[in-house]
Amino acid sequence: MTCLHDRHINPLILAGLDGKNWHLADYVKRGGYESLRRILTEKIPPEQVIAELKASNLRGRGGAGFPTGLKWSFMPRQFPGQKYLVCNTDEGEPGTFKDRDIIRYNPHALIEGMAIGAYAMGITAGYNYIHGEIWAEYERFEEALEEARAEGFLGNNIMGSDFSFQLHAFHGYGAYICGEETALLESLEGKKGQPRFKPPFPASFGLYGKPTTINNTETFAAVPFILKMGGAAYAAIGKPNAGGTKIFSISGDVERPGNYEIPLGTPFSKLLELAGGMRGGKKIKAVIPGGSSAPVITGEVMMNLDMDYDSIAKAGSMLGSGAVIVMDETRCMVKSLLRLSYFYYEESCGQCTPCREGTGWLYRMVHRIEHGQGRPEDLDMLNSIADNIQGRTICALGDAAAMPVRGMIKNFREEFAYHIEHKHCLVPAYI
Repeated sequence: MTCLHDRHINPLILAGLDGKNWHLADYVKRGGYESLRRILTEKIPPEQVIAELKASNLRGRGGAGFPTGLKWSFMPRQFPGQKYLVCNTDEGEPGTFKDRDIIRYNPHALIEGMAIGAYAMGITAGYNYIHGEIWAEYERFEEALEEARAEGFLGNNIMGSDFSFQLHAFHGYGAYICGEETALLESLEGKKGQPRFKPPFPASFGLYGKPTTINNTETFAAVPFILKMGGAAYAAIGKPNAGGTKIFSISGDVERPGNYEIPLGTPFSKLLELAGGMRGGKKIKAVIPGGSSAPVITGEVMMNLDMDYDSIAKAGSMLGSGAVIVMDETRCMVKSLLRLSYFYYEESCGQCTPCREGTGWLYRMVHRIEHGQGRPEDLDMLNSIADNIQGRTICALGDAAAMPVRGMIKNFREEFAYHIEHKHCLVPAYI
């Protein structure tokens, strides 16, 4: 399900799309490529394009939430050699499924956004790294690229201008670690997808050692709309420190799971209402608001929060990629954490000792608790292990494994203690 509900604003990225009207002709009818055409025909200075992005308060939609305009300004435009633009569509975290719908329903918005970004940063070559487990979407994006090339929206001298941009799709291999931007670059280069030490950062040493800017699929797809309506108007849709709409992938115990594009700052209670409320009328117990790596929040607290970066951060979690996992009163938190811990244990690339060894310890300890072999000291030990992983690895996968553990124990410690004492679950879970 893809839809947009708003505060009296027109739909944006996922508006009016049904899986059939994704072609170039359909996109042009909706005003597609008008922003790129205006930039090239009016010869709008790249600095002005970046200024509009800064004014929009667009923050990276992949999870980190870094200001997009500021990130674009880091690219050394006058660098004499090749520079690269990369889109991160390696969507592999449990609970995330928005980017695949963008390239399924509105691929040309992504293409136009990347072309505008390339113009703004003086880049002539780009790649879209697509998650290895979504082959049909990869093929669709390839079709969209062919359409754009045939109509002169990609390639040499786009629309008769002196701007040239070549864009290619790259199909990954399903590894979660390649969602980390430097591991993605390693994979693009044909090497094992393992994160690089930073610094140097990709803006100075990226793909093939050249300056590179990497953004998420949703981030690029928002760019044409920002340039069309103006940065200030886009910023006014959301909150002061986070402009525009955001696609939230809501799953779990709701009546209508799917993607919902709403203004940043919309109350969670409204998002839950749009998703049909709790399935079967059950009570809400817990919410993971930003993908499986985000610390869990109790349902009671979540019902009083707004869906924006700062509000969720103040509650002790992260907005992340906008993957909202809702759990009702029948869900066992120990069993839920066991599944998450196993995922991060399996997906660790093994480069860093705290992550390679620590994720295995976390999984085995939670497994022990779930299967009636837990010890009272295990809860403090789990927190200690998480503390020794978080902030001590090259990339954020270690943090992603540690934060769910700490969040679960902080908010549902009594349930873990019950497991340990009684050797079985507190609730009749059916997962």
